[in-house]
Amino acid sequence: MTNLTSDQLRQLNMYSVYIGTPERELFTLKILRDADKIVDVLNLIQAVSGSPNRTVAASYFMRRLGMFVAMQFTNLATYDEVWDGEKDRLVFGAKEEYGKLAVSTFAFAEDWRYVEDDERRDVIKHILIEQCSAVIKQLRSVSSVSPLTLWENIFGFLLWQYHVLLSNPSTAEEARADLNTLKDDTLWEGIASRSLFATYLKGSEPSALLNTEVRTTCCFSKDVPGLMQCGFCPLK
Repeated sequence: MTNLTSDQLRQLNMYSVYIGTPERELFTLKILRDADKIVDVLNLIQAVSGSPNRTVAASYFMRRLGMFVAMQFTNLATYDEVWDGEKDRLVFGAKEEYGKLAVSTFAFAEDWRYVEDDERRDVIKHILIEQCSAVIKQLRSVSSVSPLTLWENIFGFLLWQYHVLLSNPSTAEEARADLNTLKDDTLWEGIASRSLFATYLKGSEPSALLNTEVRTTCCFSKDVPGLMQCGFCPLK
């Protein structure tokens, strides 16, 4: 267990991750991973977001979860910490943001823990499998959304975070090591045949890809009421 700093809390809040319980709880990561309940979960996401169909709703949610994943890697590089709670302790709730209901993430401060150097690679793989790949498989089981779309929804946030982390001398070394791990094909065994993040980066540094059409798929944010076309959209 760790004590989250005020800076950590500020960063989490900026990425729609809040400490505590939501006033309007929708579901937990445990329920999201339940094959018998995923249809109901996606229907909730569609209703809250105003998405026109399940495909758009699935993509919308993965962008929301992608912000949490980005904060995982930010906390790892900055504080050597990650969220490591049980699946029923990561809660998603309906919260008003910028005048519109959104699906936001809620967690408990006591579920962040310190990561030892010798377990860092295992922790990164755990995040990819349990918080990314497994969720993507569930969402795709009841929608026609492309898996690449969902992965790119996560990578867009990682791209920005690694730009920031690599630009800061106090986090550059740790961020570079974590980025190299994410680019290692062997890390992705059991998920994909090669590093999907390395493919996304196309051999470039994160900073070089800012304000470019780095995506190969559309995230459908333009189809969600109140949202705009994202800056990486290939359809521009």
